[in-house]
Amino acid sequence: MTCPLCTLPAGELLYEDARLWVLLVEEAGYPGFCRVIWKQHVREMSDLSAADARHLLDWVLHTERALRQVMQPEKINLASLGNVVPHLHWHVIPRFADDAHFPSPIWASPQREGADHNQAGLADSLRAALKNQPLAAAVQ
Repeated sequence: MTCPLCTLPAGELLYEDARLWVLLVEEAGYPGFCRVIWKQHVREMSDLSAADARHLLDWVLHTERALRQVMQPEKINLASLGNVVPHLHWHVIPRFADDAHFPSPIWASPQREGADHNQAGLADSLRAALKNQPLAAAVQ
């Protein structure tokens, strides 16, 4: 079986380096839903060297900061599941108190009709925030 994350998966590319991709993905009702995907096929964070794990987590946090800056959500959900696709990747999901599932995970049953938090030019705004913000902005 071919892994769907071993080659650049669907989504709008926000950032790429030799080790990972940051993608804005289409998730109905959840604009700003990003995935940070490790390019090499590994299953778990503990399969990475300490330097690679730090690089991946730096980009997960960098993506979170960009989403907070651009979208100003109520909360950010971070998830690294891999139960369906066992290829290391993180979901970085902006959440709003009036989205369809809040406060439950987005994979739970909806609780209401969700409000629309989409923004024109969202990918460009996120790309700019990722580029213009120092990678370790919150690291002391």
